[in-house]
Amino acid sequence: MPSDQTRTAILAAAERLYADRGFGDVTLRDIVAAAGVNLAAVNYHFGSKDELIAELFVTRSIATNRERLNELKAAEEKGGGRADIDAILRALVGPTLRGCLGPDRERSTAARFMIRASIESVPPIRRIKNREVDHLRKFVAAMRRSLPDRGEVDLYWGLHFALAMAHHTIRESERLARLSDGKCDLNDVAGIIERIVAVSVMALTGGAAEKKPAAKLVARDAR
Repeated sequence: MPSDQTRTAILAAAERLYADRGFGDVTLRDIVAAAGVNLAAVNYHFGSKDELIAELFVTRSIATNRERLNELKAAEEKGGGRADIDAILRALVGPTLRGCLGPDRERSTAARFMIRASIESVPPIRRIKNREVDHLRKFVAAMRRSLPDRGEVDLYWGLHFALAMAHHTIRESERLARLSDGKCDLNDVAGIIERIVAVSVMALTGGAAEKKPAAKLVARDAR
Protein backbone atom coordinates (compact mmCIF):
# COMPACT_ATOMS: atom_id res chain seq x y z
CA MET A 1 0.00 0.00 0.00
CA PRO A 2 1.15 3.64 -0.44
CA SER A 3 3.44 5.01 2.24
CA ASP A 4 0.88 7.32 3.84
CA GLN A 5 -1.71 4.54 3.98
CA THR A 6 0.85 2.23 5.55
CA ARG A 7 1.60 4.77 8.25
CA THR A 8 -2.10 5.33 8.94
CA ALA A 9 -2.75 1.58 9.11
CA ILE A 10 0.08 1.11 11.62
CA LEU A 11 -1.16 3.93 13.84
CA ALA A 12 -4.75 2.68 13.78
CA ALA A 13 -3.75 -0.90 14.57
CA ALA A 14 -1.38 0.14 17.34
CA GLU A 15 -3.91 2.45 19.00
CA ARG A 16 -6.58 -0.25 18.94
CA LEU A 17 -4.28 -2.94 20.35
CA TYR A 18 -2.84 -0.69 23.06
CA ALA A 19 -6.34 0.40 24.05
CA ASP A 20 -7.51 -3.21 24.28
CA ARG A 21 -4.48 -4.92 25.82
CA GLY A 22 -2.15 -2.32 27.27
CA PHE A 23 1.35 -1.28 26.32
CA GLY A 24 3.27 -4.16 27.86
CA ASP A 25 1.33 -6.99 26.23
CA VAL A 26 1.46 -5.73 22.65
CA THR A 27 4.49 -6.46 20.47
CA LEU A 28 5.51 -4.90 17.19
CA ARG A 29 4.71 -8.22 15.52
CA ASP A 30 1.16 -7.98 16.87
CA ILE A 31 0.87 -4.51 15.37
CA VAL A 32 2.20 -5.40 11.92
CA ALA A 33 -0.07 -8.44 11.78
CA ALA A 34 -3.12 -6.31 12.63
CA ALA A 35 -2.08 -3.58 10.17
CA GLY A 36 -1.29 -5.99 7.36
CA VAL A 37 2.24 -4.64 6.88
CA ASN A 38 5.75 -5.92 7.51
CA LEU A 39 8.07 -5.13 10.41
CA ALA A 40 10.33 -3.06 8.20
CA ALA A 41 7.45 -0.63 7.64
CA VAL A 42 7.21 0.11 11.38
CA ASN A 43 10.95 0.63 11.62
CA TYR A 44 10.89 2.89 8.57
CA HIS A 45 8.02 5.10 9.72
CA PHE A 46 8.61 5.17 13.49
CA GLY A 47 11.96 3.61 14.34
CA SER A 48 10.84 1.83 17.51
CA LYS A 49 7.87 0.85 19.64
CA ASP A 50 8.53 3.79 21.97
CA GLU A 51 8.43 6.25 19.09
CA LEU A 52 5.18 4.74 17.87
CA ILE A 53 3.59 5.09 21.32
CA ALA A 54 4.91 8.65 21.58
CA GLU A 55 3.40 9.67 18.25
CA LEU A 56 0.00 8.26 19.18
CA PHE A 57 0.03 10.05 22.53
CA VAL A 58 1.24 13.35 21.08
CA THR A 59 -1.44 13.28 18.38
CA ARG A 60 -4.22 12.82 20.93
CA SER A 61 -2.69 15.27 23.40
CA ILE A 62 -2.36 18.04 20.82
CA ALA A 63 -6.09 17.87 20.13
CA THR A 64 -6.93 18.01 23.86
CA ASN A 65 -4.51 20.87 24.56
CA ARG A 66 -5.82 22.86 21.60
CA GLU A 67 -9.35 22.51 22.97
CA ARG A 68 -8.17 23.57 26.42
CA LEU A 69 -6.45 26.68 25.11
CA ASN A 70 -9.41 27.62 22.92
CA GLU A 71 -11.72 27.43 25.93
CA LEU A 72 -9.26 29.44 28.03
CA LYS A 73 -9.01 32.11 25.33
CA ALA A 74 -12.80 32.35 25.10
CA ALA A 75 -13.10 32.67 28.89
CA GLU A 76 -10.52 35.45 29.02
CA GLU A 77 -12.07 37.32 26.12
CA LYS A 78 -15.44 37.13 27.86
CA GLY A 79 -13.88 38.54 31.02
CA GLY A 80 -12.04 41.35 29.25
CA GLY A 81 -8.65 39.69 29.66
CA ARG A 82 -9.28 38.29 33.13
CA ALA A 83 -11.35 35.11 33.38
CA ASP A 84 -13.07 33.86 36.51
CA ILE A 85 -11.09 31.13 38.23
CA ASP A 86 -13.88 28.60 37.79
CA ALA A 87 -13.91 29.21 34.03
CA ILE A 88 -10.14 28.72 33.87
CA LEU A 89 -10.31 25.44 35.75
CA ARG A 90 -13.25 24.29 33.66
CA ALA A 91 -11.17 24.88 30.52
CA LEU A 92 -8.31 22.95 32.11
CA VAL A 93 -10.12 19.76 33.10
CA GLY A 94 -13.19 19.77 30.85
CA PRO A 95 -11.63 18.60 27.56
CA THR A 96 -9.82 15.70 29.22
CA LEU A 97 -12.91 14.47 31.04
CA ARG A 98 -15.20 14.90 28.05
CA GLY A 99 -12.68 13.08 25.90
CA CYS A 100 -12.54 9.99 28.12
CA LEU A 101 -15.85 9.69 30.00
CA GLY A 102 -19.48 9.40 29.03
CA PRO A 103 -21.37 6.87 26.90
CA ASP A 104 -20.36 8.55 23.64
CA ARG A 105 -16.63 8.48 24.36
CA GLU A 106 -15.65 5.69 26.73
CA ARG A 107 -16.06 2.97 24.11
CA SER A 108 -14.09 4.77 21.38
CA THR A 109 -10.58 3.60 20.59
CA ALA A 110 -9.15 7.09 21.12
CA ALA A 111 -10.72 7.42 24.57
CA ARG A 112 -9.66 3.93 25.63
CA PHE A 113 -6.11 4.63 24.44
CA MET A 114 -5.91 7.84 26.51
CA ILE A 115 -7.39 6.08 29.54
CA ARG A 116 -4.75 3.38 29.13
CA ALA A 117 -2.08 6.09 28.85
CA SER A 118 -3.35 7.58 32.11
CA ILE A 119 -3.29 4.22 33.91
CA GLU A 120 0.00 2.79 32.65
CA SER A 121 3.16 4.80 33.24
CA VAL A 122 5.36 3.92 30.26
CA PRO A 123 8.62 5.82 29.58
CA PRO A 124 7.74 7.49 26.23
CA ILE A 125 4.48 8.93 27.59
CA ARG A 126 6.06 9.92 30.89
CA ARG A 127 8.83 11.80 29.06
CA ILE A 128 6.30 13.71 26.96
CA LYS A 129 4.18 14.65 29.99
CA ASN A 130 7.24 15.91 31.86
CA ARG A 131 8.50 17.89 28.86
CA GLU A 132 5.35 19.42 27.36
CA VAL A 133 4.25 21.98 29.95
CA ASP A 134 4.06 25.23 27.98
CA HIS A 135 0.27 25.09 27.62
CA LEU A 136 -0.02 24.62 31.38
CA ARG A 137 2.07 27.74 31.97
CA LYS A 138 -0.63 29.69 30.12
CA PHE A 139 -3.18 28.38 32.60
CA VAL A 140 -1.02 29.42 35.55
CA ALA A 141 -0.68 32.90 34.03
CA ALA A 142 -4.47 33.11 33.66
CA MET A 143 -4.92 31.92 37.25
CA ARG A 144 -2.48 34.61 38.40
CA ARG A 145 -4.57 37.28 36.66
CA SER A 146 -7.75 35.86 38.16
CA LEU A 147 -6.36 35.50 41.71
CA PRO A 148 -3.65 38.19 42.04
CA ASP A 149 -3.57 37.84 45.84
CA ARG A 150 -2.69 34.15 45.78
CA GLY A 151 0.94 33.08 45.97
CA GLU A 152 2.51 31.60 42.86
CA VAL A 153 3.23 28.31 44.62
CA ASP A 154 -0.42 28.01 45.63
CA LEU A 155 -1.44 28.43 41.99
CA TYR A 156 0.89 25.67 40.82
CA TRP A 157 -0.44 23.32 43.48
CA GLY A 158 -4.01 24.28 42.62
CA LEU A 159 -3.48 23.43 38.96
CA HIS A 160 -1.72 20.22 39.92
CA PHE A 161 -4.54 19.09 42.21
CA ALA A 162 -7.23 19.92 39.64
CA LEU A 163 -5.46 17.80 37.02
CA ALA A 164 -4.92 15.03 39.57
CA MET A 165 -8.63 14.88 40.40
CA ALA A 166 -9.53 14.70 36.72
CA HIS A 167 -7.04 11.94 35.91
CA HIS A 168 -7.89 9.93 39.03
CA THR A 169 -11.58 10.11 38.15
CA ILE A 170 -10.80 8.77 34.68
CA ARG A 171 -8.58 5.98 35.99
CA GLU A 172 -10.85 4.89 38.82
CA SER A 173 -14.30 5.52 37.36
CA GLU A 174 -15.30 1.85 37.52
CA ARG A 175 -14.28 1.55 41.17
CA LEU A 176 -16.20 4.71 42.11
CA ALA A 177 -19.33 3.42 40.37
CA ARG A 178 -19.06 0.13 42.26
CA LEU A 179 -18.23 1.79 45.58
CA SER A 180 -21.24 4.10 45.32
CA ASP A 181 -23.54 1.33 44.03
CA GLY A 182 -24.11 3.46 40.95
CA LYS A 183 -25.13 6.57 42.88
CA CYS A 184 -22.18 8.49 41.39
CA ASP A 185 -23.19 8.88 37.77
CA LEU A 186 -20.03 8.57 35.66
CA ASN A 187 -22.06 9.34 32.54
CA ASP A 188 -22.88 12.80 33.88
CA VAL A 189 -19.65 14.30 32.58
CA ALA A 190 -20.84 17.90 32.95
CA GLY A 191 -21.65 17.21 36.60
CA ILE A 192 -18.24 15.62 37.20
CA ILE A 193 -16.50 18.65 35.72
CA GLU A 194 -18.46 21.00 37.96
CA ARG A 195 -17.64 18.96 41.06
CA ILE A 196 -13.92 19.01 40.31
CA VAL A 197 -14.02 22.72 39.52
CA ALA A 198 -15.90 23.48 42.76
CA VAL A 199 -13.40 21.59 44.93
CA SER A 200 -10.46 23.19 43.11
CA VAL A 201 -11.87 26.69 43.55
CA MET A 202 -12.43 26.07 47.26
CA ALA A 203 -8.82 24.88 47.62
CA LEU A 204 -7.48 27.97 45.85
CA THR A 205 -9.70 30.58 47.49
CA GLY A 206 -9.94 29.06 50.96
CA GLY A 207 -13.71 29.39 50.98
CA ALA A 208 -16.91 28.14 49.49
CA ALA A 209 -16.96 28.07 45.73
CA GLU A 210 -19.65 29.85 43.81
CA LYS A 211 -21.86 27.04 42.58
CA LYS A 212 -22.50 26.93 38.86
CA PRO A 213 -23.57 23.32 38.46
CA ALA A 214 -24.86 21.77 35.27
CA ALA A 215 -28.62 21.39 34.94
CA LYS A 216 -28.45 17.62 35.33
CA LEU A 217 -26.48 17.99 38.57
CA VAL A 218 -29.06 20.41 39.99
CA ALA A 219 -31.90 18.05 39.14
CA ARG A 220 -30.22 15.10 40.78
CA ASP A 221 -29.25 16.95 43.96
CA ALA A 222 -32.78 18.32 44.31
CA ARG A 223 -34.18 14.83 44.72
